[in-house]
Amino acid sequence: MSTAILTGQPVPGSSIEGDLRSLGFDVRVAADAAEAETLLAGVPGEERVALVDARFVGHVHALRLGLTDPRFPLAAIPGAVTAQPAGRQALTRAMARENSAGGGTTLVDSLADRILTALDADGADVHRPELGSLVATVPADPQARNEARQAVADVDDEAVRLKSAVKSRDGFFTTYCISPYSRYIARWCARRGLTPNQVTTASLLTALIAAACAATGTRGGFVAAGVLLIASFVLDCTDGQLARYSLQYSTLGAWLDATFDRAKEYAYYAGLALGAARGGDDVWALALGAMVLQTCRHVVDFSFNEANHDATANTSPTAALSDKLDSVGWTVWVRRMIVLPIGERWAMIAVLTAVTTPRITFYALLIGCAFAATYTTAGRVLRSLTRKARRTDRAAGALADLADSGPLAQGVAEALKKPARRLPGFATPAVALLGGLAVVLTAALTGFGGPWTIVAALAYALTSGLAVARPLKGALDWLVPPFLRAAEYGTVLVLAARADVNGALPAAFGLVGAVAYHHYDTVYRIRGNAGAPPAWLVRSIGGHEGRTLLVTVLAALLTASQFTVALAALAVAVALVVLVESIRFWVSAGAPAVHDEGEPA
Repeated sequence: MSTAILTGQPVPGSSIEGDLRSLGFDVRVAADAAEAETLLAGVPGEERVALVDARFVGHVHALRLGLTDPRFPLAAIPGAVTAQPAGRQALTRAMARENSAGGGTTLVDSLADRILTALDADGADVHRPELGSLVATVPADPQARNEARQAVADVDDEAVRLKSAVKSRDGFFTTYCISPYSRYIARWCARRGLTPNQVTTASLLTALIAAACAATGTRGGFVAAGVLLIASFVLDCTDGQLARYSLQYSTLGAWLDATFDRAKEYAYYAGLALGAARGGDDVWALALGAMVLQTCRHVVDFSFNEANHDATANTSPTAALSDKLDSVGWTVWVRRMIVLPIGERWAMIAVLTAVTTPRITFYALLIGCAFAATYTTAGRVLRSLTRKARRTDRAAGALADLADSGPLAQGVAEALKKPARRLPGFATPAVALLGGLAVVLTAALTGFGGPWTIVAALAYALTSGLAVARPLKGALDWLVPPFLRAAEYGTVLVLAARADVNGALPAAFGLVGAVAYHHYDTVYRIRGNAGAPPAWLVRSIGGHEGRTLLVTVLAALLTASQFTVALAALAVAVALVVLVESIRFWVSAGAPAVHDEGEPA
C-alpha cells in the first residue's frame, strides 16, 4: 500500500482525493507542516509515500507519471513529490528542515514544492517526468484554478497516455505497421489485469511455436511459422507498451524482455534449420553464421555505447552530420531501415519463410545483417576517430567486463602490463583483431583436428591478454570485445563445419547460443550498474580464450563424432552454469530495478 499526504486546506469540489485513491494511495490530510511531518513519520519505511498539495489541479495521468513510477527512488511534478523506501531518508531530512524553518505554521505556499527545492539543494536525484500537454499545477487563486481546470478539460488524458505508451524512437515497420494497433492491445491487457511479464511470456511461447512450425519442413508449416513470428513480434511490442501505459516496470520484466528477444530469434533460426534438414537441405552453417553475425552486431552496439556513455567532449563532425541528416524527415526512416532493426528483420524473415526456402531466408538475412553491420560499424569508427573524447574509468571497466577475459588472458595481461603501456593507441584493437583472425583462419585452412589450430589458439590467448593489459580508453578500444566475440564464435563455427559429421553444427549452435546468453547477461548487468557477473562464473566457464583453446584441443584429440558429443556436452554445461547464476541474480534483491526499452537491432 502507498500513502499520500495531502498538505494544506482542502478545496471544495476538488477531485484530488479520489484521483489519488484510484492510483492506489491511502490518503491522509495534514493541515500544516508539523502535522505532515508527523504523518510522514508514521508511514512504514517499506512503503511509498507522497506529499501532494491539496490545491493541486491536473490530469490523473500526470499524477500517475509523477507518483507511481517504480524505477525512481524520488520523483516530483508541480505540487507533488514522492519517495520510495530508497529515497525516504532524503525526503524525511528535507521535511524536518522545512518544518523547522517554517515553524510548523499553516501552509500558505506549496509545501511539496518547498520540499522539492530542499531535495535539490541536498543534491538528491529527483526524477521529473516529461508531461507534455498534461496539466499539473497549484493555482494561486480562484481564477487561476478555473483556467487550470479548463486546461485539463481541453486535453484528453487517456489519448495522451495511450500515445505515450509507444516508444518515441522506433523502426519504420514497428511505427507504421505494428504500433497503430498494438497500443490498443496493451490497453486491453491493462484493463484485464494482465502484466507485461505475462505478455512477454506469451510472445516467447508464440515464437517457439513458430519455430516448431518451421521445423516441420512443410510449406504449410513455413506459412504458419511466418504468421506466428509476426504475431510474436506484435506481442513483443505490446509488452513494452503495456509497461509504459500502466507503469508496470520490474526487475524481472527487464530481464525477461532483454533475453527473450534473443531466445526467440535464435530458436527460430534453429527451427528453420531443422525444417530445411527435413527437406534434405543442410543450412545449419548458415543458421549458426546468422546467429554469430547478429550477436557480434549487438556487441558492437553495446561496446560503442558503453565506451561513450559518459565520455567528455563527446562531439565529432560525423556526429554533427548525422544530426543534420536527422533533421530531414525521409533520411531518418531510411537510416533506421538500412540497419535492419528488429521489426524490419523479423518481417523479412517471416515473409521469406512463408514464400521461399530456409536457405534463401538465411542468405537474405546474412546479406542484410552484413550490410547493416558494415554501415553502423564504419560510422562509429569515423565518429571515434574524429572526436576528441576523454573516456572514463567506468567506460574502461565496462569494456574490460565485456571482453570476458578468463584466467589465461588475465594472467597474460598482468604479466604484460608494463610493456603494453608503450604500445601506440591503435595497437590494442589491432592486436585483438590479428589474434582472432589467426585462430579462425588456421582452423579454416588446416585439416580438422590439426595441431596448428591449438598453436593458434595459444597465440590468441596471448594476444587477447595483451589487448586488455591496459585500460581500454583508446579511440577504437571499443572494438576489442566484438573482435574477441567474433574470434571465439568463428572458431567454433569453422571447426564444427570442418568436422563434416551429422550433429556437429547443431551442437556448435547450442554452444554459441549458451555463450552468447552469458555475454548478453553481462551487458544487461552493466546497463543496470550492477557490475559484471561474478569472477567465479567467468573462471568456471573459462573466459573466451579458455573456451576457444578447449574447443581446439577437443578437435585435435577426438574423432569428428566424439568432437560432436563433446561440443554438445560443453554446451549443456555452460548453459546450466550461466542460466542458474543469471536466474539467481535477476530474482535477487541486488538486481537493477530498471526497465529496458528493447534493442533497436
